[in-house]
Amino acid sequence: MSTPDSPPPVNHDELAAKHKKVKEWQEYALKRSPMVKFMMEHMGKCGCPVDDSYFTVRRCDESVGGGFDAVQEPHGGIVLCENHVRDYKHAEMTLTHELIHAYDNCRAFVDWSNCAHHACSEIRAASLSGDCKWLQEIQRGNFAMQGQGGNCIKRRAILSVSMNPSCQGEGVAEKAVNEAYERCFRDTAPFDR
Repeated sequence: MSTPDSPPPVNHDELAAKHKKVKEWQEYALKRSPMVKFMMEHMGKCGCPVDDSYFTVRRCDESVGGGFDAVQEPHGGIVLCENHVRDYKHAEMTLTHELIHAYDNCRAFVDWSNCAHHACSEIRAASLSGDCKWLQEIQRGNFAMQGQGGNCIKRRAILSVSMNPSCQGEGVAEKAVNEAYERCFRDTAPFDR
């Protein structure tokens, strides 16, 4: 019996079903998504080939759809958070976003404790992955007709950089993003744009 302050009981069947569903979305994206396949191809071209073992699905404490782990050998790894990924499109966009971080890490040897480095990769990932498409922003309740793309990119980059223990403190993430924005927004590699 639970008390009013105790968490609800864990339904292990629901957790297993959600893990399986997110794993299926991941596998489908790795085989069928043009964006994910493109990024995987370019990871190999810049010297960091990846295969299915580079990706994992697990529960995450943070309220994020996924993450890039730069520490995992030999050149990082990507996690999809089964408890936060909503649907296939969210999984696909998250994989693309995290692959942009992996690509940056491979080609530029990013120091993730350096707020400027982290900000640059977050700006690129928010810009190039589809995170800030108009429909995404409407679903988040952001309706500005002008400047919404840039506002979204900055907002999402600041949010991500502020989660970095090296970039916490009043205005640290915002300053890093604002200083890196123009240069990093123009860097569209490996996309032709």
